[in-house]
Amino acid sequence: MADIVMPRLSDTMEEGTILRWLKRDGETLRRGDELVEIETDKATMTYESDQDGMLAIVAAEGDTLAVGELIARVGAPGQAPAGDSPVGQADGVPAVQRAEAEAPTAPTGAPEAQAPRAEPAHGAGAEGGRVKASPLARRIARESGIDLRTLSGSGPGGRIVRADVLEREGIGEGPPRAAGTGAEAAAPPPAPAQTASIEQRVATAKGRATIVELNRTQQTIARRMSESRATIPDFTLQAEVDMDECVRLRTELKRLSRPGAGASPEVPTYNDMVVKACALALREHPRANGSYRDGHLELHERINVGVAVAAHDALIVPTVFDADEKSLGEIARETRALAERVRAGTITPPELGGGTFTVSNLGMYGVRSFSAIINPPQAAILSVGSLEQRAVVREGELTAGHTMAVTLACDHRILYGADAALLLARIRELLERPVALTL
Repeated sequence: MADIVMPRLSDTMEEGTILRWLKRDGETLRRGDELVEIETDKATMTYESDQDGMLAIVAAEGDTLAVGELIARVGAPGQAPAGDSPVGQADGVPAVQRAEAEAPTAPTGAPEAQAPRAEPAHGAGAEGGRVKASPLARRIARESGIDLRTLSGSGPGGRIVRADVLEREGIGEGPPRAAGTGAEAAAPPPAPAQTASIEQRVATAKGRATIVELNRTQQTIARRMSESRATIPDFTLQAEVDMDECVRLRTELKRLSRPGAGASPEVPTYNDMVVKACALALREHPRANGSYRDGHLELHERINVGVAVAAHDALIVPTVFDADEKSLGEIARETRALAERVRAGTITPPELGGGTFTVSNLGMYGVRSFSAIINPPQAAILSVGSLEQRAVVREGELTAGHTMAVTLACDHRILYGADAALLLARIRELLERPVALTL
């Protein structure tokens, strides 16, 4: 007999949600079989069994459990494991059969009307003394004064969801039912606007609200960004970069590449050049490649640059490891592959961790400049605006030139103004003389 607990699938994971069991309760497992899909704070992962034997599922689909909590047990092949029974069962007997077996029956010969009537099984969402309910259902019930223990859950594993609470409030879909009868009653007409109370008019001024629950990734982003704003004393520096040489370099690289030749090299984007320039500058300014933890600094040996990628309803930051040691071509191939995996939903937690610095680029959306939020516990993040042809003055003459605005947001506990200014100046110098990026 062996326990299977909620695994830690990323360095920041605190809890996970069971999305789908890939094996049935009572099915025989083999080591390496795909067992369950788990939604973590960063991605959805398939967890493989590390045990052989018969599966007994403990956690239901939809359950959210902390890392280390029991989700299943595995017994010897052909033998159900001892201990906690699968969800909805006790001593191997399904809950419905137990309820039927324990329900009192009418005395022999007694009229049917005298037989005790089984009460509804309220609190179906309860487990181990705690009612199973979604966070939204808990909030609505708390605000409405509804006891969750009096409700039956319609969600996975008997979990109480928003619709169950709204139905009790009488504001679910369909007209309310007349008290004491099974007949449907017509809903009373709404009060005229002129007779409605001020509270009612204020409450309905915005119209009907649609509640959108955040998934695990969105919840983590919200928590980490709130943590960043609340705990990091940040400041920002801005600079404008002359990108004419980068434009010439990329034009030459595109000319040298051979489209349709089968294994043509990946032409670096301007963002790839920024990633490389940041990595080289961080090598010269190691303090900016550090983290603030519990009153001390941690200066990291490896330079791992995170690249923000817009995914569906989320912002995911995969990592280019050892970016200072990779060529522009390697960075270009890696960032493109990482972005494709992010958008396909196949990115893995190891590819999302370990970053020491982040680059966020909104230039492709026409944004000239912006200030991104630092990704804790990193020391800084570089925001990149659009590359545009603008009027510039060179040697006293007005001419057209390609420029790009960059903004460096810094943790003041790690970097001071002069340190940050030197780092930003080095990034700009490398981009204005990009031959160094190709060495």
